Amino acid sequence: MIISQKKPFEEILEDLEGDTKIVIIGCGECATATRTGGEPEVAEMKAQLEEEGKEVVFTDVVHTGCHELDVKRVLRQNKQVVAEADAFLVLSCGAGTQACRAATDKHVVPGCDPLFLGNIQRSMDFLEKCSHCGACVIDDYGAICPITRCAKGLVNGPCGGTNHGMCEVDPEMPCAWTLIHEQLKKEGREDKRTKLHEPKDWNVVRRPAAIVERGPGKLKMGSEE
Repeated sequence: MIISQKKPFEEILEDLEGDTKIVIIGCGECATATRTGGEPEVAEMKAQLEEEGKEVVFTDVVHTGCHELDVKRVLRQNKQVVAEADAFLVLSCGAGTQACRAATDKHVVPGCDPLFLGNIQRSMDFLEKCSHCGACVIDDYGAICPITRCAKGLVNGPCGGTNHGMCEVDPEMPCAWTLIHEQLKKEGREDKRTKLHEPKDWNVVRRPAAIVERGPGKLKMGSEE
């Protein structure tokens, strides 16, 4: 799940300067779960903009904000009213904002700042555990990612700063390498702790990345074409 936070309203107003008629698009998945772009947040934003003299001509919380075909479908089904708009305010992650970009040539404004890919611990409690590095190696680490969960991103650890199982960078955060060592011990695979790993190859994933179907069961991954 993409974890995001709301942009300051003053920043949004500044981005919408000169735009009078506004469409607000929310996201029914990640932004709804993080309470940054669901129905309550879209309604709240509508009220705030109207207090500032803006006219909100249309709002919708699409099922999946980053699904470009879904966003295009919603705008197409309401083309008469959205045609009046000067700008589109998107309460979603950057992927959702750019899905809207693909659906209109008008001014598109992000209403949220995307922060990280988060695992859901419980309601409104998220923890980053994966950095999408393109070559997963956590089989050597007890299925715990040191690249993401170690504050220093060490692939050969721990550092000298771990203190009673906690991280020196954030004393309230468990040391990833303590977790890794304890997990490998439970699995009876402690030999993995002495394996020397080469520096992480960050060239595995090119930006922007894309996966394109090339026939049944055949996928091509690489830069966007």
